[in-house]
Amino acid sequence: MLTDEYYMKEALKEAYKALEKDEVPIGAVITYEGKIIARAHNLTETLNDVTAHAEMQAITAAANALGGKYLKGCHIYVTIEPCPMCATALYWAQIDKVVFGASDIKMGALSKGYHLFHPKTHITHGILHDECSQIITQFFKQKRKK
Repeated sequence: MLTDEYYMKEALKEAYKALEKDEVPIGAVITYEGKIIARAHNLTETLNDVTAHAEMQAITAAANALGGKYLKGCHIYVTIEPCPMCATALYWAQIDKVVFGASDIKMGALSKGYHLFHPKTHITHGILHDECSQIITQFFKQKRKK
């Protein structure tokens, strides 16, 4: 059985793909029965679409992989705490478990006091917190220097 840390490392790989594209480096993977069925990273700049967050891209890919709109039995691993938009999408997708690495005090749904996840969704946070926090912190430090 693979661990939450293993899947978060896979989400971090996606975050690095976003970084290479000069996107906000957030990555996500979705699993079903222990297998990764979707991988995604932020594409808001590439697609010129404010909704193209890693979680939204992963939800679409996972729904396509499963052949339906609900993600029951699935777990999402995302490097940063989902924003209210993504938390609500995960609610509607009825995902079983949300695991995130670093909190987002400015835009994170839970950090802002919104509990927008489905009541049956299990939330785990802090998995590889330092690695997940570091990539995004460095990205914005570089942006501010420009």
